[in-house]
Amino acid sequence: MAQSFEEIYSHFKLEAQNNHIEFRNECNDKYIQFLRESWKWYEGKAPLPLPKEENTIPPIHFINKGEESPVTITPIDVEPIDNTPQPKPIEPIRETPTPDDRYFSMGFFGNKCEVRLPELAKLNLNDISPKSIANAWECLSVDGMNNTIRDCLETRLRYNLCDWAYLMFLDKLSKSYCSNGNGAILLMAFLYCQSGYQMRLAVDGNRLTMLYGSKHQIYDKPYFDLNGTKFYPYGDISNSISICDGAFEGETPLSLMICSEQMLGGGLSEPRRIESAKYKDISVRSQTLLELIEFFNQYPTSSLDNNPMTRWAMYANTPLSRKTKDLIYPALKSSIENCSEEEAVNKLLNWVQTGFVYEYDDKVWGYDRAFFAEESLFYPYCDCEDRSILFSRLVRDLLGLDVALVYYPGHLATAVRFNNHTKGDAVVINGQEFIVCDPTYIGAPVGVQMPGLDYDKAKAIVLGR
Repeated sequence: MAQSFEEIYSHFKLEAQNNHIEFRNECNDKYIQFLRESWKWYEGKAPLPLPKEENTIPPIHFINKGEESPVTITPIDVEPIDNTPQPKPIEPIRETPTPDDRYFSMGFFGNKCEVRLPELAKLNLNDISPKSIANAWECLSVDGMNNTIRDCLETRLRYNLCDWAYLMFLDKLSKSYCSNGNGAILLMAFLYCQSGYQMRLAVDGNRLTMLYGSKHQIYDKPYFDLNGTKFYPYGDISNSISICDGAFEGETPLSLMICSEQMLGGGLSEPRRIESAKYKDISVRSQTLLELIEFFNQYPTSSLDNNPMTRWAMYANTPLSRKTKDLIYPALKSSIENCSEEEAVNKLLNWVQTGFVYEYDDKVWGYDRAFFAEESLFYPYCDCEDRSILFSRLVRDLLGLDVALVYYPGHLATAVRFNNHTKGDAVVINGQEFIVCDPTYIGAPVGVQMPGLDYDKAKAIVLGR
């Protein structure tokens, strides 16, 4: 008797699913063998220090316009926007029906997260010999962990967690569920690996630790060079450790770009009134999400392709939260309504120039620290790079204009590409004219560069929308 189409399709679907499962099991079996055999001693590399800045140029007040000539700038060849999708498992993780789904709940930056976790995930890993580690990984490589991995990935999707936020989530989940320190590290590493990320396990004395591969160079953090790839320890670690250097199929390094709003928290900071000194109609009542500020406070500083300018682009390309936009954008939009592009940019520029208090990073923080735009709206002080990052975000969001960050030794400013011809000092980037707008040259209008800068050494990077 001939099979119906439905029967043939059902058989094909079941066979495909079984093939997915078998391939993933084969990859785990191969990795378990690495854990038993492929361990080597590695010496750590010294941390990459934050680029040493020239003497910071303090803010000055605009008196009169100079007659500086346009500056021709060749921008860096790095595209700071990382539009590649986040890592994913080598094969789809199928839902595994269970008679009794038990959810483990925990808080993560103000959100309640629930993940199905079986008892077998409570690893008691006191012996961290290669054999014991391999046996523990084998224990986790069962169908009973599929729902756990799916719930973790669903949490990443639900809250728009960037790669770093997802790693922090897995770390907290594992440590909250598993009281054994080494067991928690292995559980985190397993979930991170099965989610598609690149990692390595390492033994540091009697401690197990995890190293993560990164697309970016992370500043002020030691790393290990494994076959030309930088791996960074998640947590403190010794300089000489034993690492399992076996790679998992389809692994992808972490990206530190934040391409979408992180859906974190709900608690708001105290209201803050930010006003323009020149344009009295710009008076903004600002509040920020406290959990988001806490998250940004733990974010590592990094760069792409060893180009230090990209670190500012990463901050500048991070979107503001919807809550912050809802609080401050109506007032800003109202103030620039019916204005020309130049008038609108002048108003936003003066608001940033005069509504915020300037202070040096080393005096406030003890080191150089750039702010995400959200942080400048929260903290009482900010410097030239913070103002430029915030201003660039406002111009792109509210006016849809292209913006570049312009670095002069000791100073960071911005430049805007207007749709209509606009007079003033300009930087020319790939044949396109960007008009200088300096958020730290207090009171200066569009098209005026701060005097005394080393224009010949200026560099620029065009930001994403």
